Amino acid sequence: MKVRTIIGAASAAIAIATAAPASAHDVGDKVTPNFAQAIPNTSGKSLIAVVVDYPPGGATAPHTHAKSSFIYVYVISGSIESKVNNGTTRVYKAGESWSEPPGASHPISRNASKILPAKLLGVFVVDTDDKELTTPVK
Repeated sequence: MKVRTIIGAASAAIAIATAAPASAHDVGDKVTPNFAQAIPNTSGKSLIAVVVDYPPGGATAPHTHAKSSFIYVYVISGSIESKVNNGTTRVYKAGESWSEPPGASHPISRNASKILPAKLLGVFVVDTDDKELTTPVK
């Protein structure tokens, strides 16, 4: 029974990772699910990772994140310009990282370069039952 619960939660997390990010990521970026699994010692939570590839000048539409999601973001290559909530707009270079609190608003997330691609890894700790990791701001 416990194995079925973990497998079911992991399957739900994979479905979230493959469907939800795409809704806010439609302006020149590519989101690829990387990892999804229920956290076995934390009931009701899942760990989901996605890789976001930005072409030169690519951006993600302004969006909010699930109210339960704590997010860790690591820049794999290039430079990413980001603003979370009402914080300062900042450019993060390869090897740098930041975190985002649950329910964060993300008005700016884009490649800082018009000529070079950029890539980041986003790691979400989220309620397994959350259906959408991101929601576009209208």
